Amino acid sequence: MDSWYLPWFLFCAFLLMISGLPIPENFDVDGGIDQDIFDINKDLGLDLFEGDIRLDEVQDRNSIVGENYRWPHTIPYVLEDSLEMNAKGVILNAFERYRLKTCIDFKPWTGETNYISVFKDSGCWSSVGNRHVGRQELSIGANCDRIATVQHEFLHALGFWHEQSRSDRDDYVMIMWDRIQSGMEHNFNSYNDQVSDSLNVPYDYTSVMHYSKNAFQNGTEPTIVTRISDFMDVIGQRMDFSEYDLLKLNQLYNCSSSLSFMDSCDFELENVCGMIQSSDDNVDWERVSQVPMGPESDHSIMGQCKGSGFFMHFNSSTVNVGATAMLESRTLYPKRGFQCLQFYLYNSGSENDQLNIYVREYSADNVNGTLTLLEEIKDIPIGNWQLYYVKMNATNKFRVVFGGVRGPGASSGGLSIDDINLSETQCPHHIWHIRNFTELIGSPNGILYSPPFYSSKGYAFQIYLNLNHSTYAGIYFHLISGANDDQLQWPCPWQQATMTLLDQNPDIRQRMSNQRSITTDPFMTTDNETYFWDRPSKVGNVAFFPNGTQFRRGGGYGTSSFITHERLKSRDFIKGNEVYILLTVEDISHLNSTQPQPNPTSQPQPNPTSQPQPNPTSDTNDLCTNFTCENDGICTVRDGKAECRCPSGEDWWYTGERCEKRGSIRDYVVVIASSTVAVFVLMLIVTLIAVYCTRKRYR
Repeated sequence: MDSWYLPWFLFCAFLLMISGLPIPENFDVDGGIDQDIFDINKDLGLDLFEGDIRLDEVQDRNSIVGENYRWPHTIPYVLEDSLEMNAKGVILNAFERYRLKTCIDFKPWTGETNYISVFKDSGCWSSVGNRHVGRQELSIGANCDRIATVQHEFLHALGFWHEQSRSDRDDYVMIMWDRIQSGMEHNFNSYNDQVSDSLNVPYDYTSVMHYSKNAFQNGTEPTIVTRISDFMDVIGQRMDFSEYDLLKLNQLYNCSSSLSFMDSCDFELENVCGMIQSSDDNVDWERVSQVPMGPESDHSIMGQCKGSGFFMHFNSSTVNVGATAMLESRTLYPKRGFQCLQFYLYNSGSENDQLNIYVREYSADNVNGTLTLLEEIKDIPIGNWQLYYVKMNATNKFRVVFGGVRGPGASSGGLSIDDINLSETQCPHHIWHIRNFTELIGSPNGILYSPPFYSSKGYAFQIYLNLNHSTYAGIYFHLISGANDDQLQWPCPWQQATMTLLDQNPDIRQRMSNQRSITTDPFMTTDNETYFWDRPSKVGNVAFFPNGTQFRRGGGYGTSSFITHERLKSRDFIKGNEVYILLTVEDISHLNSTQPQPNPTSQPQPNPTSQPQPNPTSDTNDLCTNFTCENDGICTVRDGKAECRCPSGEDWWYTGERCEKRGSIRDYVVVIASSTVAVFVLMLIVTLIAVYCTRKRYR
């Protein structure tokens, strides 16, 4: 009887075991493969011009399209319902990069004759220039939801071809024709200077529009070899606009300024960027290149250039406690009503010295300005540069004021500030500062978890950074158990986490930071049918903070191919052997609904020279009107269909198309236990009958 019972006992025990399994530790959003745009489209079998360009019958092949095919500076768009939620958030972030670095703006479509319809089709692709066809399609398909991929496709739409197709490319790269897949050779054509306009800008190895070295390869050898070998691993970057990308775009569209950029100052010029010393303080800030007790160099160039590298310093060692030094920016004029101030701060004085950030706003009633305290920065670490962000909401013309305050205690130095940037953008929510970074790259110790952070909605989370791989650095987002879990909705719905490896260039407009975003889909499940983004105390693994405090950590969602070690060591990602990862977690559930469309009767008449404008394909009906969710479920629109997002608790949940089925851990255990007993009784009966029949036969 034992031989019959044992397999069934083990099977039932296995069922009990898997019902309580935690979710996988890490999940790769891209399968751990660093796929470029052209790899994605090739795997899908798409036959597009130069890999990601859709041509019409009359389109010529200039490197830059003519004036007839330019868009207005403000481009109307529609985000179609077919787009993945993460893609929608990434697209809006890409629009912010355009606003920060160019004069190009984007607005939701309100009936304009021509507009860009962004939707999820097979692959990532776009037409080139404004085709004057009414609804112009641009696809952000599966795995295309990276900010630089969106920038790339919109640069096509704005009128740009690939960098390596320009007339002078053979002076800079060699095309290895025998290494190209058969039938794909046409993707490497170049065009002479009679039909190609590079806008008198040098060839750009770093362009976000350049092919990678392995584009359309038929083996393992590169198809593009740079004539300067140092650029072999540079071409094909998908992080951000390059300096020359921006130069060409701003020239083509006659941009004289950027929309959301306001000011940048590294104090290299004697005029200190137009800043002034206040007459209401006790002591002045000084422009210096070093201080005896630190810093020994500025943050901008870290002492790399002799005779350069300046910062502003408030010497607190020579003044009494309470003394202040006020440094005011030039007058600035806001457009959007919100700003983000960022700067680096160094403390070589007292632990009690502090820096106050003010805004002085001017109005018709107060021509001298009203001084408002925004933030008091205290407990400033001593001995190294620290990055700070301060949110602002100025609506009138204003100045930013840096107020150094001498605190109690001995001081042999003071406060120093450098690399100030101000823009009308949103500040990141959190900063993860990692020191002694180069020692971790490729090391067994290169497995790091960030401190715990909280999102604006109250979800607790951690970031996991894996540096011990030989080629790539990986990054993952984890929900963790937190103080607010009882008041939050589970599974966690539509929170977009954006993780940015900061390029610490002194000027925010020249940064090429590396960024990835992921979004918590409440419907996502694991192989054992557990909700991936459910409450960490329910589905997470036990973990411990450095102080020994126990908590639970949910599964990680991200990519093992975040950035190569070679790129990580380029630019200013690592500065002073320190790295900053900027973190933002925001609720994007509002993007789950259909973008409101204008009334067709109010649309302007199309230009006689343009083709008639088709109606958008987005369904404007409210799909949730006749779709009722039971048990407090919430109706959402997903892939053009209404679905219910069902509530869940610590040990209970609702499932079904309309949340009509209730489940709980207790019910689950009872069912499994009952099934186990029933199976056991059945097998016992079968075994007894078999024994009885056997004994009877041999008698």
